[in-house]
Amino acid sequence: MLWMMDLDPLNHQSEAPLYRQLYEQIAQQIRSGRMGRGTRLPATRELAGLLGLNRATISAAYEILEGEGLISGQVGRGSFVTLQPEPGVAGVDWSTLLERSDAPLASHLPASGREAIRFVMSQPSRELFPLDAFRASCAAVLERKDLADVLQLGSPSGYEPLRRRLLEEARRQGVAGVGDDLMVTNGCQQALDLLGRVLVRPGDPVAVEDPVYPGLKNLLAGMGAQLLGIPVGADGVDVEVAGRVLARERPRFLVVTSNFQNPTGATVPLSSRRALLAAAHASGVPVIENDAYGELRYRGDALPSLKQLDERGGTVLLRSFSKVSFPGLRVGWVVGPKPLIERLRNAKEASDLHTDQLSQAVLLEFAESGRLEAHRARVLEAGAQRLAATLDACREYLPAGARWTQPEGGMNVWVRLPAPLDAGELLPRAQKEGVAYLPGRYFEVARRQSGALRLSFAGLDPEQIRKGLEILGRVVAQEIESASEGLNPAPAMV
Repeated sequence: MLWMMDLDPLNHQSEAPLYRQLYEQIAQQIRSGRMGRGTRLPATRELAGLLGLNRATISAAYEILEGEGLISGQVGRGSFVTLQPEPGVAGVDWSTLLERSDAPLASHLPASGREAIRFVMSQPSRELFPLDAFRASCAAVLERKDLADVLQLGSPSGYEPLRRRLLEEARRQGVAGVGDDLMVTNGCQQALDLLGRVLVRPGDPVAVEDPVYPGLKNLLAGMGAQLLGIPVGADGVDVEVAGRVLARERPRFLVVTSNFQNPTGATVPLSSRRALLAAAHASGVPVIENDAYGELRYRGDALPSLKQLDERGGTVLLRSFSKVSFPGLRVGWVVGPKPLIERLRNAKEASDLHTDQLSQAVLLEFAESGRLEAHRARVLEAGAQRLAATLDACREYLPAGARWTQPEGGMNVWVRLPAPLDAGELLPRAQKEGVAYLPGRYFEVARRQSGALRLSFAGLDPEQIRKGLEILGRVVAQEIESASEGLNPAPAMV
């Protein structure tokens, strides 16, 4: 393993995660020819010991290398460098061209053949979809006399009847003022992307929650933003830290999930919302309020949004139908100052010309017919049962020392395992027993989350939740017992 002699020491103080630094160094060794085709990489446990790193760090680096086609894992044998271009032969180096600072996505989570219970995706249960009601809404739209207009290219602002309905509702709720406008987007993710295109330049600081939804972290990192992580606790984003960061760094904007934050499930209290707005106003920093989960409150009283509380026009609100209806329709919207919405509209037109009017027309019909409200009632009832099952099963099956959040809605519960357990290292054993979750490393920004994991419960029924947490609790307990006895746990397949 002569190539290891060329590796530089990893910088533990760097904003770049250790797994990213390791990936970049190994990738460079492969691209330079230092590591030729067929070179065998050490197993994750072996390399972790050689470099003095956590095994989860090695696993994360290997995941990216394999995802880019630089190495290939072979069951029972290990990981090997794949075919490289012959010396002197011209060609496109796609790995270099596509190099970015993305963390591994949830969709790249390795799957086990026995895996049956997946707490992985933050999405509604397909079993709750009212397919007959949806078919009726589709049929009603297809029978309309103006169907040809619906199927034409439309405004980048969205299907006008839906946009008008959403704007009227926003004004009724006090969310949209006289200086605000609304645009329909392909879910909240497109709204975040458009805001990044309009407001962020490479190197700009942007304040985000820590831990944070990976889709936002990867989106902003890919745009070259410098991410400033604000810690998230039981009451959501830490307002005192946020105030200091906003005053000192003056980021381009701050992104906050006010209700049932992903991954923690935390909700920002009313007093903290007011304090956060005051800090943002004092620093002149816009607030992007991502409220994708706000409609999924199962108990407790709803709080006014940051946008409702903001009397100075510094807040932009993002909402979506995805979590309460059908994620596949990709219908969300953004409310903000008219000049900003106009810029977002121009950016959207340059990107995709317009949103899918047919999906928006169907969703509008689904809402106006009363079917959406009936479906939402079922979703809330099922969500309350699933959240209760998750919290009950955590209390019953997770060992002493484990802690978890107590959300009043949403789709996620954040679990912290007893120290010094690493959720990333534990994952292969959980998968072998038939359970999967997302380790904390997927969500970390500036603070290590090695002992944490996210349980996304909305897509599972209560019995699956109980069974899954019973298995997970057993796996965690076995790991604690092995650690206390000084035993080495069985190595995971690389």
